[in-house]
Amino acid sequence: MKLNKLLLLLMVASCGYTPPDDAGLKDKIAQMLLVGFRGTELTDDNPIYHAVKTLHIGGVILFDYDVPSKSRPRNIQSAAQLKKLIADLQQLSPTPLWVAIDEEGGRVSRLKSVYGFPHTVSAKFQGTKDDTAVTAFYATQTAATLATLGVNLNFAPCVDVDVNPDCPIIGKLERSFSADLDKVAKHAGIWIAAHTKQCVLTCLKHFPGHGSATHDTHAGLTDVTATWQEIELIPYRKLIADSAVRLIMTSHIVHAGLDASCPATLSKAILTDLLREQLGFTGVIVSDDLAMGAIARHYPLEEALAKAINAGVDVLCLSNNGDVYDSHIADKALDIIYRLVKTGKITPQRIDQSYQRILRIKN
Repeated sequence: MKLNKLLLLLMVASCGYTPPDDAGLKDKIAQMLLVGFRGTELTDDNPIYHAVKTLHIGGVILFDYDVPSKSRPRNIQSAAQLKKLIADLQQLSPTPLWVAIDEEGGRVSRLKSVYGFPHTVSAKFQGTKDDTAVTAFYATQTAATLATLGVNLNFAPCVDVDVNPDCPIIGKLERSFSADLDKVAKHAGIWIAAHTKQCVLTCLKHFPGHGSATHDTHAGLTDVTATWQEIELIPYRKLIADSAVRLIMTSHIVHAGLDASCPATLSKAILTDLLREQLGFTGVIVSDDLAMGAIARHYPLEEALAKAINAGVDVLCLSNNGDVYDSHIADKALDIIYRLVKTGKITPQRIDQSYQRILRIKN
């Protein structure tokens, strides 16, 4: 037995979970699904109960606001309530479950002070202060809060460079640390380190860079061909070189110079050729939410899933928090991907690559 495989098995065993020697195809596909749901408590009539217990999905994503119904609460009411919900989900899952959230701070915060959580500040605030102690304080506070709740994956930090301060989804929301590349990498590194100490995973976003965009990918396709700059890759290069990055989230931006036919999330040229081969990233690639307008309004679900997986995406974010809510999205996605494999549109080897990356990082 090769040494690396032996080490992996020992790591898995030490965490109290022993994966099957040859997990079935559907089990492997299920680990690629990160699913959003409605409910502040876990009941056996909630479809997420079935998705976790029976389908064995890889993870869930939490929100405080339900976009389709324009209402609250979705999953979050208080610390005590959320901690119990997460514990119940983990107890139900036969495989360690990723419990993910977008907790960047400032405008992008699901754990708001109105629910009793600590006050947060934006990435721009931290970058403008440019005080490592200040950034470390807020990063540690966030990580400790997540760890206490049982959230083990934070979709942060945002390493989009503030190329266009008027970008409606990055600059305008103060989600970028700075237009200074060194500051972006420095403060993002502090966030990664603080979360690592609390055993909470981080995920850089949004590759290959959303900071130069003039439109919002939540609403539709956003072309950055004329505005994107290669310097937007530098924070990724630096952080990947430091071996600090375990997960990276894609962007739905379109760049004809990188790929004339697909947005980044669906682009093999961007995710495999650029991110994996040129930048040397070996971790897990997470899609940005496939319910966002840039994908959902232009690609049928089957096409989006096929293109994303073949492009190199390992984890498919199905937030169920876009234009419509589909309580059976996990079943549908699993069945679609299984059929795509059986008909030869996705290879079993491609599924296994993602499964192995996911299993390696989960442990």
